[in-house]
Order: sequence, then C-alpha cells, then structure tokens
Amino acid sequence: MKIAVLGAGAWGTALGCAAAAAGRHDVLLWARDASQALAIRQQRRNARYLPDVALPASLAVTGDTAQALDHGRAGLTVIATPMAGLRGQLAALPDARAVLWLCKGFEAGSGALGHEIARALRPAAAGGVLSGPSFALEVARGQPTALVAASSDAALAAAAVEAFHGPALRVYTSGDVVGVEVGGAVKNVLAIAVGILDGMAAAPGGAPGPGLNARAALITRGLAEMTRLGVALGAQAATFMGLSGLGDLVLTATGDLSRNRRVGLGLAAGRALPGLLADLGHVAEGVPSAATALARAGALGVAMPITEAVAAVLAGRIAPRQALQELMAREARAEA
Repeated sequence: MKIAVLGAGAWGTALGCAAAAAGRHDVLLWARDASQALAIRQQRRNARYLPDVALPASLAVTGDTAQALDHGRAGLTVIATPMAGLRGQLAALPDARAVLWLCKGFEAGSGALGHEIARALRPAAAGGVLSGPSFALEVARGQPTALVAASSDAALAAAAVEAFHGPALRVYTSGDVVGVEVGGAVKNVLAIAVGILDGMAAAPGGAPGPGLNARAALITRGLAEMTRLGVALGAQAATFMGLSGLGDLVLTATGDLSRNRRVGLGLAAGRALPGLLADLGHVAEGVPSAATALARAGALGVAMPITEAVAAVLAGRIAPRQALQELMAREARAEA
C-alpha cells in the first residue's frame, strides 16, 4: 500500500514510522515546511518533535505537496495536522479519495468535530478517524499500543488496519465515528482538570491538598460528562468504555507525556497560560476545546460541570482551588 502522511509533527511522524517499520508499505511523510522536510530527510530524525527517535530507512520524507497528494491517491491519505489545520487539508484534496485523520478536538469557532468538517466539505467521500490512548513517542519507539479506526466506510477502516496493524500496534475498528471523536476531544479537557488537581499543593495552614481519591472521582465523573455529550450527539454509550473513551482519558489524564496534563499542572502552580503554551512547543488541544465543548453541550442541554470549571480557569475567571471547591459543593444526586 502507498501511504501519504500529511503533517510531520510528533504524531504524524510516529505513525509514519510505525507504518514504514512494518516493511510492507511505501510510506511518504509530508512536512509543510520544505526546510524541515530537508532536515528530517538528511538527519533521519525529526529534531523538533521526536529528536531521540531514528526514522526507519524506508520512510521517505518530502516537502512537495503535489508529490505527497499523488502518492496517497491510490492508497491511503492520512491527515496528521492539529485540529486547526484539518479544514484546510481536506479542502486542498484534489479528488474524492477516502481519507483518515488523526486530530482530536473541536474546531475553534465552529465547534465542529472532524467528521462534521469532512461531511460539509466532501459529502461524497469516505472519511474516518484513527484515535485511542497513544503517546507519539512510544509509538515511534515501537512500544505496544492499541488504537481504534472509526469510519462508516468499512473499506476505509480495513485499510487503516492494513496500514498500521503490526506486532507493536494493534488497530481495532469501529463504526461509531461520533463516539470516537467526542472521546478524543473531551479527554483533553479532562486531562487539564486532572493536571490542575494533581498540581495543587497543600492548602494554607498545612491542610493536605487533593489526593488519589479526588483524582479517581474526577476521572470517573469526567467520563460521565464525556458520555452524556457523546450520546446527545448521536454516539453509542458503549464506545466510551473503549480505547477512545476510558482508555484515552486515563492515559492523557495521568501520563507524564501528556501536554494537556502539563497545562493543568502549570495552571495549578500559578503560571500564566500564554507562557505555558509557549514552553510546550506543541499544541494542547484541550485548551481551545474546553470552550467549544461547553458551547456544544449547552446547545444540547447537557450538563458538563468539570468542563465548565476548566473553561473558567483557562479564561482566568476563576482560580483552580475555587473551581475545585465549587465542584465539591454541587448538590448531591444519583450517580446514574
């Protein structure tokens, strides 16, 4: 199979490595910046995003857009940009080819998920998302990982399995694109919440800060929020107990490689958001997704108190400790 990966960030590079390492595919990684493409090709590593990972010798790299689009035309085209770049990449495709995207989040402004953007721009073309609990560095290193390819087109989901399934990477399939995308978007917001919680030091006067009990409660109630929104948008509730729901939430909320978790830790330490984001050097999708997820939930009458608290902290309307106090002060209710 010919595979074109459009986007040479950490995740695009990692998936390109995984597909090329399998040894049975012709994989081309496209970088928007021609100078970056040249540097990656010459150094055989992505110095900006994955500096410690040597690229497989079989992974080709280009900055030529036409070459990349032609490469994936009869095989598989994978869009590996952040959510902010998905619309532009979809609009630039020259034909009705099937396409898979990797980004997780809601589009700023429109609040759209990936499949909604694709449906508006390319209603006749098959599309799908590859998601699940995965840090790019571990995938690039060949450490065991499981993902889910979701599409209403069974042939595209099968192509994703053929492209990426291997000894270190298991790829499951799903027809619930809405559920997989909602899980991938909301877990980033919840990871910020858990990072804030874990980053809280002892309260003034020596009282202990939040502990593991609070973390478990926050993750569990966050999963309930995610599920409520997903079901209201047409997803299957069972999807949120799978890789793209519970699995991705646990990883992103507790893993030290999580950018969204690091944002929460920084906010709890009193750091300003602009400086935090500048230091990351990568996109933390939970930051723009918090307000858009909340807006979509509000339009559907779905309560998302944790997401609401994160959005308020990110906007500077409330301090992290006050947000926790207000969540704990909510009226008691039945769990289900």
